Amino acid sequence: MKKFLPIFIVAFIVVIVGAAGFNLIRDREAAREPFGGSFNLIAMDGQPFTEEELRATPAAIFFGFTHCPDVCPTTLYELDGWLKQLGPEAGNIKAYFISVDPERDTQEIMKTYVSNVSDRIIGVTGTPQNVADVVKSYHVYAKKVPLEGGDYTVDHTASVFLLDQGGHFRGTIAYQENPDTALEKLKNLAKGRTNG
Repeated sequence: MKKFLPIFIVAFIVVIVGAAGFNLIRDREAAREPFGGSFNLIAMDGQPFTEEELRATPAAIFFGFTHCPDVCPTTLYELDGWLKQLGPEAGNIKAYFISVDPERDTQEIMKTYVSNVSDRIIGVTGTPQNVADVVKSYHVYAKKVPLEGGDYTVDHTASVFLLDQGGHFRGTIAYQENPDTALEKLKNLAKGRTNG
């Protein structure tokens, strides 16, 4: 039995190292996969909006809704300001505001709302099912919350998602993040660098 113990230990180590190597390769392969899935939405100009459009350039994406009292207008205003500060580099990034409230956020309403805040951000909406599919595939939290009088609000993820060209996840900008940090993240995105 003692004779086989070193062989068993070596075999055990080989299995552990092999499993770790397999996991590392799998994780690297997963990192090469674009974030989220396929979808069919509509941009505020009435044009179809799919994952191909989203993955064509680096993108900053915020999921929200037009009836949002504070988080959404604040985030859109800040994002527009950061893009202005970037100057010409901002031309490398597309910014999107995707509605999580398609019942109220029609294409026309998205166009009016977003145009009043920014000429750099594109509003996107769709059918309730198509929006639900995007929310799920992009791991966004969005839940309708009833209010008194039959109205409702929507609790939702308050971060801006950053995706590189090709749609790979490169980080987030948190709600009320330090402006210098947010700007640096957008600069990195525009230059094709990852945010650590």
